[in-house]
Amino acid sequence: MGLPLCPGCTCCPPPWRADGLWGWPHPDLPFSQACAVGLIAVGVGAQLVLSQTITQGATPGSLLPVVIIAVGAFLFMVAFVGCCGACKENYCLMITFAIFLSLIMLVEVAAAIAGYVFRDKVMLEFNKDFRQQMQNYRKDNRTTLALDKMQEDFKCCGAANYTDWEGIPSMPKGQVPDSCCINVTKDCGVSFHVKNIYPEGCVEKIGGWLRRNVLVVAAAALGIAFVEVLGIVFACCLVKSIRSGYEVM
Repeated sequence: MGLPLCPGCTCCPPPWRADGLWGWPHPDLPFSQACAVGLIAVGVGAQLVLSQTITQGATPGSLLPVVIIAVGAFLFMVAFVGCCGACKENYCLMITFAIFLSLIMLVEVAAAIAGYVFRDKVMLEFNKDFRQQMQNYRKDNRTTLALDKMQEDFKCCGAANYTDWEGIPSMPKGQVPDSCCINVTKDCGVSFHVKNIYPEGCVEKIGGWLRRNVLVVAAAALGIAFVEVLGIVFACCLVKSIRSGYEVM
């Protein structure tokens, strides 16, 4: 007995052809499932990053990871349908697979366009949210810990620079949070020297980090889209073979 073509697919008969050779009706299907898992992972990662920067309500930028996760979950189910359709050489299932895979591609293209269009809006939202959180520094423990962590992790101070802390009511004049210090020690921000704190603001520093990582996400998206195109092509070829009554090789 052979193994099923797709992991978890119980509808597949043993993948052996009539001539005794190994048959693989749709080699793209396992990769479609892998792409689905990849999309979910990318969506979860993006959501974790944005949750640390944008916390005020639902915005176009913050909703994109949710769309990516939903598309990934739907793609996994569609790949399972395609697996069963390929194994059983079922015309209706393969047509369904090709149609839904095409729709998923359209959604991904729309999400990519939305991400490009709203890229500046996301940064504006982050800048506004960061400054609002600064107003609550030392008033709310959760906000204080979040700002300190961002400043330490990204080696930055304030929104635009360290002078932003001068207008914060809870911060005494001439002081900055200890997390602004290059070498963090207790009360190092009380009587600080400019050379001993991070000169760059967090908005620009984190924005640069996001821009650099967009290239990685874009490359992953192109790879996933390429596999999906192959899936559509293979599905169409299999549908044509089924309709023609030819043996699927």
